[in-house]
Amino acid sequence: MSRLVDVASLAAVALAAHTAVNARLLRRPPPATPAHGRGTLPAQPARRVRPARVSVLVPARDEAHRIGPCVAALLASRGVDLELLVLDDGSTDGTAWVVRSVAAGDPRLRMLPGASLPPGWLGKPHACAQLAAAATGTVLVFVDADVVVAPDALARTVALLDAAGLALVSPYPRQLTGSLAERLVQPLLQWSWLTFLPLRLAETSPRASLAAANGRLLACHADAYRAAGGHTGVRQEVVEDVALARAFKRAGLRATVADGTDLATCRMYDGWSELRDGYTKSLWAAFGSPAGAASVVALLVALYVVPPLATVGALARRRPAARAAGAGLARRDDRAGGRGATDRWPGRRRRRPSGLRRAARRPDAAQRAAPARRTAHVEGARPLPGVRGAGSASSVRAAAGPRPPRGWPRSATT
Repeated sequence: MSRLVDVASLAAVALAAHTAVNARLLRRPPPATPAHGRGTLPAQPARRVRPARVSVLVPARDEAHRIGPCVAALLASRGVDLELLVLDDGSTDGTAWVVRSVAAGDPRLRMLPGASLPPGWLGKPHACAQLAAAATGTVLVFVDADVVVAPDALARTVALLDAAGLALVSPYPRQLTGSLAERLVQPLLQWSWLTFLPLRLAETSPRASLAAANGRLLACHADAYRAAGGHTGVRQEVVEDVALARAFKRAGLRATVADGTDLATCRMYDGWSELRDGYTKSLWAAFGSPAGAASVVALLVALYVVPPLATVGALARRRPAARAAGAGLARRDDRAGGRGATDRWPGRRRRRPSGLRRAARRPDAAQRAAPARRTAHVEGARPLPGVRGAGSASSVRAAAGPRPPRGWPRSATT
């Protein structure tokens, strides 16, 4: 068991180092304006005489409570030739009315009614396919209704596509959270691909398994989208954004994720119930089955939960053992009569007793008076008249005469 814990700990350290490397290699859109004299948007190629024609595609179904800020932010975009298409996919809460109210007659907005869902299609891929078919731009940007972009977000995303030679890029928006569950779970979304996906290798590799994307903000060249089969090729996929990135890779096109924290903000789920339902659906679909998702969760637990728990358990077991060992040493000292610790080791010089132990060895007053009492009852001793304290040790010594100096031989009578 200890060997497995050691291996899991080393693997967790290696993955942490890989995460740090990926964070440095993660692509970031170029700044729209000079920042401290460094970097601007790349100059447009000579063949372009105007900004790129960008079609922003927003599928919406019962999004009246949050689509207003999304549409307002998109219409405030600068640096691109904007076309905004919003598809109302059978909403019953007045989503279309909210969109038209925010647009206030802006000619760049087009509202599309959603067609009925044909057999073999899921709802979101079908809505995105209708939007892409109606778009006229050379760059398609798919945006969810809960995303609010910065004014220069579209221009910087298009600049990243051109500068890195990408066919598809998915900038991850900055996640907004309003509950403890969201704060604990939402960072795991970015952490997952930062930890386990070699970003630069995945960008150029044709392997479909090395793909990651986030459909809340996803940009691609229109001709590359059609070459990869578009949403028609992923019409039955629950996690259609990752499936679309894999389709691009199978077509030999480059696709990757990017840092979009300063491009857009998004609150994916509102509370624990939405969070649970959303991740349950996406995890099962991303890993193929509930068994696949359970295997990945078990691997994460083995790497990041078991080693800390094993360390805590070892420390908890070590403290009672240390206390028991200390108690055993104290009992051995007591049985040894208060000898010092060096007495237990043969061949070592004995340590002098401490002050407390020397004091314990000194005779007290009662012990010092015992020989005097025994002297008072020696055979033939008689109390002397007129002597105070007759019969005491002092009276006996007075009758016997002065004591000879130390070292003199004593007679038998003394």
